[in-house]
Amino acid sequence: MPENNCKEREDLERWIKSNPEILGDDIAIIGEQVQTKSGPLDFLGIDNNGNLVIVELKRDTLPREVLAQAIDYASDLSTWENEKLSEICQAFTGESLEDFFVSKFPDTSLEELTINQAQRLLLVGFSIEESLNRMIEWLSSRFSVGVNAIILNYVKTASGDELLFRTVIIPEEVEREKTNKKKFVIEKSNEPGNYDEAALKEKLTQYLSQNLYSAQRIRDYFLPILLKNKVVTREEMRKEFIKMGGANESQAGYFLALISSQLGFKWNDFLRQVISYEFPVNKWEKDNFSIRSEYRELVKSVLDGQRK
Repeated sequence: MPENNCKEREDLERWIKSNPEILGDDIAIIGEQVQTKSGPLDFLGIDNNGNLVIVELKRDTLPREVLAQAIDYASDLSTWENEKLSEICQAFTGESLEDFFVSKFPDTSLEELTINQAQRLLLVGFSIEESLNRMIEWLSSRFSVGVNAIILNYVKTASGDELLFRTVIIPEEVEREKTNKKKFVIEKSNEPGNYDEAALKEKLTQYLSQNLYSAQRIRDYFLPILLKNKVVTREEMRKEFIKMGGANESQAGYFLALISSQLGFKWNDFLRQVISYEFPVNKWEKDNFSIRSEYRELVKSVLDGQRK
């Protein structure tokens, strides 16, 4: 076995951690050896569309079995909530998912995305079985599955320089175009609803009763903070979240982004009928939150009912 091949096996993880662009310039790594129901996956990434990327490494030839392994991981990750992903990102990068995402993809608004809407599979090795190559091309072309393989070639020059070349099975521009076409466009709106008081109370009660992180934080922190104040800025809300124990320093901004997304979904017009906000800094970041004066008693009543 050539000496360079031994080097390849030992250094593959280090190379990818040091040079994540090996995976593609639209992917950022948020976790390593992430535990799933089927064992630890090598790297967990996120792309600039908010999709999770399952990265599986083989230090030699990519066998056909690695595809089933990656699909198994993806089936588990598809159910993961944003809070869990943020905890993984915090442990690996030292940053919340919100801060890390914004730093890696500064031209993309996190509030305009749905995180983990889809999963991509990325298999990395130094060669590939012909059968796996054929399966990847078939899944990609016939069923638009987000799967690809990166084949690496390591070369050490006479002067001692180490070079790493990469080829991909599916051209990356084709994969990106496919991902963009598959991306579900979330309908957004800033228009409030126009429900009568009984219907509005019922919709608000049903929403706040859901077992969702965003709904629970709106119920337990966001609305109570608004009831205590006439207007609350985004920064004031972030500090109150931390003070009340709704999030730590690294998580507070991320949870506010999730809540802002909920307020902007077209179908949540009943939330906008109750909650007012402005855009004082830019056109996508909501700020200066308040409960409309005519609905303050209704909100108190709904929250009291939730506590019983």
